[in-house]
Amino acid sequence: MTEVSAPAPHVSVLLDEVVDALSVGPGDRVVDGTFGAGGYTRAILETGASVIAFDRDPSVARFATEFAATDGRFRLIQDRFSQITAYLEDASVDGVTLDLGVSSMQLDEAERGFSFMRDGPLDMRMGDDGPTAADLVNHLDHTELARILYVYGEEHASRRIASFIVKRREERHFTRTLDLASVIERALGGRKGAKVHPATRSFQGLRIAVNAELEELEAGLVAAERVLKPGGRLAVVTFHSLEDRIVKNFLAERAGRTPGGSRHAPPVAQGAPASFQLISSKAIAPGDAELAVNPRARSSKLRAAMRTQAPVWSGA
Repeated sequence: MTEVSAPAPHVSVLLDEVVDALSVGPGDRVVDGTFGAGGYTRAILETGASVIAFDRDPSVARFATEFAATDGRFRLIQDRFSQITAYLEDASVDGVTLDLGVSSMQLDEAERGFSFMRDGPLDMRMGDDGPTAADLVNHLDHTELARILYVYGEEHASRRIASFIVKRREERHFTRTLDLASVIERALGGRKGAKVHPATRSFQGLRIAVNAELEELEAGLVAAERVLKPGGRLAVVTFHSLEDRIVKNFLAERAGRTPGGSRHAPPVAQGAPASFQLISSKAIAPGDAELAVNPRARSSKLRAAMRTQAPVWSGA
């Protein structure tokens, strides 16, 4: 087994728990659907397994050079993880892991435009194509902009913030992160001692919309179902409630744990034979030791499941 160890700018959250959930070893093949700086890949390679990594961000290629001496057990594909099935056959891998959301290194690079804590171009794209956050705030109408902030950012003052944005852009367009953050802060009446920056939810909403993150997640989960062998395992780390809800509901449905209904809603029809078996009925959260060294892990959750012998669900 080739030992792989090198410093990286991003601390992988719930790393030990993800590796334990995957339960892979020599001869196994694992998809790391969100390569980033290679944290999960490094740990998986150290088990003796091989890794097919995906990442839409072309800048992560610089981290792949670390794994050149792993006996051909590593491959990086620059594409979205929802496209796994375009590169792999059905039932061909022993594990799939996804670490969702924006990475620490992306947040720390001002030129990527993800953070309201440092000035940079208002971009927010994880890849190098498609509309930027500036395109959205400068051209969407008030209704659609408010919808994005409310649905994806879970921002209850979305209409007020959208009004402030639309009014300001009539004077001049937004091009910088701190400019947008200051307008959002004014819309919400300033910080007033709040621990969370007023722009947090709005920036989340814009980022999710720019990268179509929720649609990507839904497609990626279906792709994982297709490529996992019976007994193969899926481990997904989420960072906010929208992501977690999608993963939780997908796994519950595929495990045959659909709701029984209530007086407010009819029972949900049972689907095909369960294609997943839950490894843990509850999400796994980081422990105190991890939070002490990596505060950014505080909102993370791990959900994991094992592929059964049942066929892929119809329409998946």
